Amino acid sequence: MQDTTQAAAGLSTLGLMGIAVAAIALLLVLIIRVRLHPFFALVIVSIGTALATGITVADLLPTLLGGFGKTLGNVALLIGFGAVLGRLVAVSGGARVLADTLISLFGSKRAPLGLSIACLLFGFPIFLDAAFVVMLPVIYSVARELKASLLLYGLPAAGAFLVMHALMPPHPGPVAAAVFLHADIGQVLFVALLVGLPTWYVMGYRLSLILAKRSPFQPVPNFMGAESEEIPPEKRPAFGTVLLVLLLPLVLIFLNTGLSTLGQSGVIDGDNPLVSALMVIGETPIALLISTCIAMWLLVIRARERGAMDSINEIVEQALSPVCSIILITGAGGMFGGVLTASGIGDALADSLQAFGLPVILAGYVIASVIRIAQGSATVAGTTAAGIMAPVVLGDPTLAGLPAACITVAIVAGAIGYSHVNDSGFWLVGRFLGVDTKTMLKTWTVISIGISLMSFALAWLVFSLL
Repeated sequence: MQDTTQAAAGLSTLGLMGIAVAAIALLLVLIIRVRLHPFFALVIVSIGTALATGITVADLLPTLLGGFGKTLGNVALLIGFGAVLGRLVAVSGGARVLADTLISLFGSKRAPLGLSIACLLFGFPIFLDAAFVVMLPVIYSVARELKASLLLYGLPAAGAFLVMHALMPPHPGPVAAAVFLHADIGQVLFVALLVGLPTWYVMGYRLSLILAKRSPFQPVPNFMGAESEEIPPEKRPAFGTVLLVLLLPLVLIFLNTGLSTLGQSGVIDGDNPLVSALMVIGETPIALLISTCIAMWLLVIRARERGAMDSINEIVEQALSPVCSIILITGAGGMFGGVLTASGIGDALADSLQAFGLPVILAGYVIASVIRIAQGSATVAGTTAAGIMAPVVLGDPTLAGLPAACITVAIVAGAIGYSHVNDSGFWLVGRFLGVDTKTMLKTWTVISIGISLMSFALAWLVFSLL
């Protein structure tokens, strides 16, 4: 692959920035106007950008495949294992156990809080749309039983899922951004929890309640398609089992990050075989693999004497099929980022940010937000923005470590906010809650903006304290 200087030969900083703007504009046109699938749009724009910036035909394919393959090598395992783990919890009745236990613990008056906490835990490994659909029967039954507006339970639940989907690995946005910026997944998780928990309580829960109470009473719709196969209570896993399965990957990942930090500071011997073994176990793909295998045993094999492996294989197929598109889009975003790096556009962007005095973390948030508002997909917005910012972040040694984790969280905060009519999640939540577009704009859109702004502000605060 040729170096940046050769690729950008004959092009000024202004020329490179002009190509970058044109590339993003073309990407938006292909996705919004032409309605081309984002995977194909990203590949086509990557090829055009590479050729426009002077990357030769001989170096074109290695440049494209280098960014694509490097991204998939890091992202595919995390997304795949996370999807299977979430599906195992869902089909075993674990989601129902979580909700019922927490609602009974908090009581009927604080049922929205119990339900929102259940969704917060369940939302760690599973994507927003799938998690929301799985939880719908629980949300519906609670609203019917307590004879209250569906929005009092649906909005706090959806708000919790949005926070988890926005900020937490193994969701595709944070994982892809972390890979592009060379941020440690454990550190991203740490910053995301530090930022995400207060954001969930203030914007995902409290703001949702305020908006729900100000909205007209919403009865539970007779939407049978939301019903899922009911698992008999005696066959559901224990609450402690579900909690163990969901929290185990976090514990293992934090174990790796903690030992790595202690080893680098000289507190422990990083070459000790036991320490090395524990660090391997805590590597994110290994941690998710271990957690998923334990979930298979605890939630399926132990509960079903016959046909357990057939059930597991069916669950894995059902979990992996929907995420294939997301994995390919993320890989194509890595391809685009690789082109930006090889072409010299990343260095041009760094020079422009320095000239304007715009902080890197703010630039990442703004770019992600603009792309999100324009085309709706959080995955496309996060991967594209992270690819654009990667050369800037990687070119500054002072941004390595926790600063890179903060920038990662800031970018995905921008990518998840400002949900409106071009976002599939906007329509999914609105359809299942049975509310019209105007009400969704007054509730869901406001909640997504609040989550985006608060999580970004907290990420910037942590970044400024480092």
